[in-house]
Amino acid sequence: MSSTSRFNDSLVSHQTFVLIGIPGMKEKNSWMAFPLFVLYALTLLGNITILYVIKTNQSLHEPMYLFLSMLACSDLGLCISTMPTILSVYWFDSGEIPLNACISQMFFIHALQGNESGILVAMAFDHLIAIRDPLRYKSLLPNSVIAKIGIAILSRGSCVCFPFPFLIKQLPFCRSNVLSHSYCLHQDAMKLACADIKVNIFYGLIIAVCTLGTDIVIILASYVMILKTVLSIASHEECFKALNTCVAHIAAILIFYVPMIGIAVVHRYGKHLSPIVHILMANTFVMVPPLLNPVVYCVKTQQIRQRVWNIKR
Repeated sequence: MSSTSRFNDSLVSHQTFVLIGIPGMKEKNSWMAFPLFVLYALTLLGNITILYVIKTNQSLHEPMYLFLSMLACSDLGLCISTMPTILSVYWFDSGEIPLNACISQMFFIHALQGNESGILVAMAFDHLIAIRDPLRYKSLLPNSVIAKIGIAILSRGSCVCFPFPFLIKQLPFCRSNVLSHSYCLHQDAMKLACADIKVNIFYGLIIAVCTLGTDIVIILASYVMILKTVLSIASHEECFKALNTCVAHIAAILIFYVPMIGIAVVHRYGKHLSPIVHILMANTFVMVPPLLNPVVYCVKTQQIRQRVWNIKR
């Protein structure tokens, strides 16, 4: 058999990827299955509850809560995108995923992460307007403006991630087809290619800097302006009250960006680290923000907390 035909055979045999659970401890995967299922169930319950409470209470149809409902929708999308493969790996030891399915999952994960970052920026602007110009708050952010912001966020997330499937699809995978996680990421899949991936690396870097990097700068600038406004308030009680309205949002920012930065650092510089560290960071990256965001907003937002309590009763 010629070298060319052997190469073509290897390409055909690598039209699937293999997702993994706990490296080197496959027999322990089933131990993780039920806790992961419970976490996913709680994530679905928490975000659906947030959406239900906002939908059924006319008094919550305000900019802050409409942005919160967008965040809950994004978290639900991320949960639904990753849940099938993660549970199939840990519960059924079924790690094989077709290339096209992997690419589709990759697109949705990256696009939803981009959407969530954009929503956090919009929420930062919402807090800034509410604190700096409370009398014109509702007139500056009517429902029509919020709808346009939502469409812009969705369009940006989809457009910047649109090239990812094509960049991966054109690569030949003739080496190992075992990925590092229990779901598909662009930066993970491209490493398995037996071709030049400079374009993939460059595009991923440009997107990270131009979207996530810019979002972080805008959020920081918004909070600098919020802090300047709050410190100019004479009353300490009013100052504390204004800052307290931002606590849930600051927590959501940390919950989202810290795992994202962590997994980026691990992928770039953590080759010497234990594979368990990679798996832990990967699961934290996709599971913690959707799980904790509803908890944070229920605990720190009185209007949400009261209405959730009324549902329980």
